[in-house]
Amino acid sequence: MPTTCALCRRVVPDERIDDPQVVQEHHLRPEERATSPTVMLCRPCHKQIHALFTNEELRESYDTIEALRSADRLQGYVDWIRGTNKLEIQVRTSDRVRDGR
Repeated sequence: MPTTCALCRRVVPDERIDDPQVVQEHHLRPEERATSPTVMLCRPCHKQIHALFTNEELRESYDTIEALRSADRLQGYVDWIRGTNKLEIQVRTSDRVRDGR
């Protein structure tokens, strides 16, 4: 059964899911795995979220898929990824996330 990414809403067909990590479970409240709701994301979206947001930001401000979809920092990325069929991308962790700000 194809999987739809909760963030970009791209459908990942079964034949593209030969790599078990192409679709990943994202905990909406990082570091609270036991109680955190989850969503299924394509690998590029999952990587991009963790490159742009600290776990603290995700827990405090972006703990729903709706909040993530409306986040200004993700708008350009989501617009771009929706127009591709890429399931592997290079991401650069933002300085804010790297420094834990």
